[in-house]
Amino acid sequence: MKSKFKTAAAILALSLGLVACGKKDDSSNKESNNASNSSKAEVSATMVTDQGGINDKSFNQSSYEGLKAYQDEGKIKFDYIESHKDSDYQPNLESALDSKSDIIFTVGYALFDATSKAAEENPEQNYAIIDNENSKNQKNLLGITFADHENSFLVGYIAGMKTESNNVGFVGGMESAVIDRFQYGFMAGVKQAAREKGKDIEVQVQYANSYSDQAKGKNIANQMYQNGADVIFQAAGGTGIGVFEAAKENNKYIIGVDRDQKEEAPDNILASTIKGVGKAVQLTIDDYKEGKFKGGETVSYSLKDGDALGIAYGDNDLVSKEVKDKVEDLRNQIVDGKIKVPQNEEEFTSMGYDK
Repeated sequence: MKSKFKTAAAILALSLGLVACGKKDDSSNKESNNASNSSKAEVSATMVTDQGGINDKSFNQSSYEGLKAYQDEGKIKFDYIESHKDSDYQPNLESALDSKSDIIFTVGYALFDATSKAAEENPEQNYAIIDNENSKNQKNLLGITFADHENSFLVGYIAGMKTESNNVGFVGGMESAVIDRFQYGFMAGVKQAAREKGKDIEVQVQYANSYSDQAKGKNIANQMYQNGADVIFQAAGGTGIGVFEAAKENNKYIIGVDRDQKEEAPDNILASTIKGVGKAVQLTIDDYKEGKFKGGETVSYSLKDGDALGIAYGDNDLVSKEVKDKVEDLRNQIVDGKIKVPQNEEEFTSMGYDK
């Protein structure tokens, strides 16, 4: 990708992206109707992805699906620009301006610096970033975050109750405060199960340092399975696709992330954490249409917000009804504040989960 796009080239690329959205539909009639709906939409949006793109089967794809659904309903028109490396963020945000969209969504905490800079340089443009706070309180930027530690606790409990080897794994994409929430929430849930079972459960942890390296994800998972793990939770974006491959080849269990990933390993998946990124972008658009865009703020979604955060089970009956019932009880205790879930190592230790 060139370091800077010319305006005409950027418009062409964005137009092609919009056409590509239509081509994913099965019927030409539906494509025509969607195009007509889009042309009548009052709100426009452009999405800039993190590494992994719209087919990462994770949070980028969830964002895309939320916008695509609203376009199909005639509520918006939208474009998207995919990033493949860190150096793409700034030029992609520059290109996004050419679309003259009402809102530019950036997907992933790693885009914060580039998004904050763009918001500062373009005070009349509205921005919203997924997975990062608006830490600088910029008036034209909305931060959107999720309490990922809460539903990670629930799948950690499932992993801890399901393991027969008393050995489970966590594969992260890149180290950050966001992935800390997944890791330490998961580990706390495993500890909850271990206490109930009266057994020690080992948690192997390794990061791929990438959200798009499927081969690295597969290699890490293979090593974990070979070292005794029989359940792995992956929070690694597109890298996690490789973890699914390892689960199938080793005939071991896996837990998905961000969206219902049961189609990736129907016979091996226990559950997935659900992160309603698609719902969040839709709610942001709804607020904008009503003149309530929350620029200058950070909106946070947790288990108490229903379909904005939760878990989904596979269709394979690998998780017993007894465990599912206990998971629901734990969810209610988290919502009621009876269970505090750690977001990082410091909280994990101070809450006594390391004992």
